[in-house]
Amino acid sequence: MIDNEQVEEIILVLDDKLTKTVSVLKDEYAAVRAGRANPHILDKVNIDYYGAPTPVAQAASISVQEGRCLVISPWDVSLLKAIEKALQTSNIGITPTNDGKVIRLVFPQLTEERRKELCKQVKKTGEDAKIAVRNIRRDAMDSLKKLKNDKALSEDELADCEKEVEKYVSDCINKIEVAVAAKEKEIMTV
Repeated sequence: MIDNEQVEEIILVLDDKLTKTVSVLKDEYAAVRAGRANPHILDKVNIDYYGAPTPVAQAASISVQEGRCLVISPWDVSLLKAIEKALQTSNIGITPTNDGKVIRLVFPQLTEERRKELCKQVKKTGEDAKIAVRNIRRDAMDSLKKLKNDKALSEDELADCEKEVEKYVSDCINKIEVAVAAKEKEIMTV
């Protein structure tokens, strides 16, 4: 690696953005329901808790029962209606049942057609992440070429830096492909 602060900064920014891209992809995959109860499906569901939007997980305990049922037990029973309403207005696709103490979300078994649909969605999300990675690579390469044009880098140093960028990018794309394959396997497992 070249001993140049500007190059080091470009590589650090590149690495940070690539890491965030993979992290966002994994967060999106956590919210995809694959026929099994997954508490992460509620990560984006907020309730009005004393005037402040609050994630359900911060106002109730969430547990999995029998693999296909989520049980939401609010710490304050007066929040049951608010949680139920938030779940109905969210687009998780499951109707909550309220028994006066807890709310249950029963995950139905996925049909083969729905599994294939979800796999297409997972692949598309993976492709979107790869596009984001390529855009990040382009920005890094442009920054390096600008340094070369400003005579801060020689032609050989630029080539070395580009190889370094490609190494980071290919590593990130491998992580994305592993995440896509793992989620597809999870969805297709009955």
